[in-house]
Amino acid sequence: MQVKKVLTYTAIAFVAFYLFTRPADAASAVQGAMNTVVNAADSLAVFVAKLT
Repeated sequence: MQVKKVLTYTAIAFVAFYLFTRPADAASAVQGAMNTVVNAADSLAVFVAKLT
């Protein structure tokens, strides 16, 4: 359980460090992730539409 806490806090610290030192790159990464989610949702919608 202790290892999980350490890894969680390390990941949070890394994200905070990345956000404060490279905000444009962090925003780009979030935008890319959101685009991926939107594209996946669109593909699922097309799939369901083709079923009916």
